[in-house]
Amino acid sequence: MKINVVLLSALFFISYSLRGIEIHEVVPNFQAVNSEGKTWNSQKFLGKKQILLYFYPAAMTGGCTKQACSYREDYQKWKKLNVEVVGISGDQTSNLFLFKRAEKLPFTLLSDPQGKVAKLFNVPMSEGGIIERFFQGDKFTLERGVTSKRWTFLISKSGKLIYKNDQVTASIDSSNVMKFINKLN
Repeated sequence: MKINVVLLSALFFISYSLRGIEIHEVVPNFQAVNSEGKTWNSQKFLGKKQILLYFYPAAMTGGCTKQACSYREDYQKWKKLNVEVVGISGDQTSNLFLFKRAEKLPFTLLSDPQGKVAKLFNVPMSEGGIIERFFQGDKFTLERGVTSKRWTFLISKSGKLIYKNDQVTASIDSSNVMKFINKLN
């Protein structure tokens, strides 16, 4: 019995990773490590909050900073709407910790260096990379395992995908998803 459950779970995950999750489909539980090095689990929010999951290429880069800051500026609005904002990239956790500090980001950033979560959502990826950035006079080398495309998803409280944007404009991503949610309400 236990083997059947494991086998069915594996097949479920594989089928999604081949085509991605489509609108109105249930999103399988996923996990990743946050900027503090702790495991974040999507299941914790089922029945409690919507999850706004946005993929971005690399911490501390131009477009990604604009996108993160747009979510930061709208963060109180997201809280009032009971939405958990989560950014995810192939960056190492230390990069994410620095990015949160540098930009004063109040929401969760997740590390997906092997692209496991990106594969689940069928987000295209390319090789990772290394960049150097300065923060408060110190030089930091930031490494990422993969570089994902900029895609955004919204998962309902019941765990279904209700919004998907694979043509994201970084600076207005937050306002575009906000408009979508406001139309629902």
